[in-house]
Amino acid sequence: MSLKIRLSRAGAKKRPFYRVVVADSRSPRDGRFIERLGTFDPLKAKDAADRLVLDAEKAQAWLAKGATPTDRVARLLESVGVGKREARSNPEKAKPKKKAQERLAAAAAKAAAPAAE
Repeated sequence: MSLKIRLSRAGAKKRPFYRVVVADSRSPRDGRFIERLGTFDPLKAKDAADRLVLDAEKAQAWLAKGATPTDRVARLLESVGVGKREARSNPEKAKPKKKAQERLAAAAAKAAAPAAE
């Protein structure tokens, strides 16, 4: 059973509120979970003390047991000082797609042609 530390959505429409939970990776987002670790309210100011309420000891224990945090939860855990998130880098994503590369090549060829004359 692979465990995930992830966000479970609560709150009204257009008013998100999340619970940080440990759940089986196969269970639905808002479905069954094993343990609740805390809450996260994205609508509050970033410097508000109660924006993220998290039991760091429980989170550390679940990480030691092999639970893997999602990307967003890894950021939240790092802000609390529980885990270290490795930086993600995908240099291929920043490159233009095929059509844009063709347009750039055509524009460069056009710009080089009058300079040659």
